[in-house]
Amino acid sequence: MMKKIKEKLHEEILQKIDLSREVSDEEIEDIIAECILKGEETELLTLKEKLQLRNDLFDLIRKKGVIQQLIDDPEVTEIMVNGTEGIFVEKAGRLYKWDKTFESREELNNVIQQIAAGSNRVVNEASPIVDARLENGSRVNIVMNSVALNGPILTIRRFPENPIRMDDLIGFGTLTAEIAEFIRKLVVAGYNIFVSGGTGSGKTTFLNAMSAFIPPETRVITIEDSAELQIEGIENLVKLETRNANVEGCEAITIRDLIKSSLRMRPDRIVVGEVRDGAAFDFLQAANTGHDGSLCTGHANSAADMVSRLEMMTLMGESIPLEAIRRQIASAVDIIIHLGRMRDKSRKVLEITELCGYEDGEIVLNPIYKYDGEALACVGELKSRLKLERIGL
Repeated sequence: MMKKIKEKLHEEILQKIDLSREVSDEEIEDIIAECILKGEETELLTLKEKLQLRNDLFDLIRKKGVIQQLIDDPEVTEIMVNGTEGIFVEKAGRLYKWDKTFESREELNNVIQQIAAGSNRVVNEASPIVDARLENGSRVNIVMNSVALNGPILTIRRFPENPIRMDDLIGFGTLTAEIAEFIRKLVVAGYNIFVSGGTGSGKTTFLNAMSAFIPPETRVITIEDSAELQIEGIENLVKLETRNANVEGCEAITIRDLIKSSLRMRPDRIVVGEVRDGAAFDFLQAANTGHDGSLCTGHANSAADMVSRLEMMTLMGESIPLEAIRRQIASAVDIIIHLGRMRDKSRKVLEITELCGYEDGEIVLNPIYKYDGEALACVGELKSRLKLERIGL
């Protein structure tokens, strides 16, 4: 009953909105109230039901429909919409099924199109997979029903409104103050650092916190699929974001394209949100051509595994001998910081490893810190101390 009333009123309201000009929220609210008060179907509704209907219609037209409540909830870190079958929410690292759903596929499609348009993206049967973001910086992945059988599928990763800083991570137990100070010295000295970890291990959050150590006079260029980094304290900051191809003839702009372009923009440091394909080759080239202090993230299960994945991803981009690739990696990447998500859902730094060069056909790894089940334990020392000594650290 309520579903049919909402659908009918939604159509009436859309017909009354003047799309030739910018319509304010107050005007939308007035139109909704008028339609509810004059509608024959709403006469038998209670005041509470009418107020709920008004809020639902406003959220559907102006906001993100039924999930607006979750988007506004600061405790929600992830929203997973599985078509009209269910909505799952992550809070404090745990998943819950929400008691509300989108009542129709059309209602969900309207929200998806609104999100895509807000990020200047197009999503349809021709381009069924799209990455976007919300106004508050949340990352969005959309997979339409032409690919997802129970779709459309909408996944929203919500980030804190205030960036998480290194002091916060120390408080969370992600790392100790001693390790944070060590990382600060590495960043200031200009070590090229790669942050690795599995899905949901906090790579982007850690990269953002680590970027606060970059000297403020530096020119920094960030490159991301969907802008998530919230770098503060850098005035000379350039933010680049990829673009998908669309049916109107616009070509795709990839991470590889942006890295190549950034080299002509006189960067001191390049920060790449994540590499997952041949863009690894371009990052290695950038890190090997005078852009000391560059930062990047990637998916892996350990620091050693990250090295292997870098080899594989580089081969995806260029057909060059494995020996040459390993030499490039050993020269470009100084430090790998590996993060993990523990059984209690906390996120911790599990390993800090130095890449010491290339010998006998292999990249030499020097573990400096490793997580021993309770905290990071020192298992070695930094061998390449030249940069630290050069700046007096």
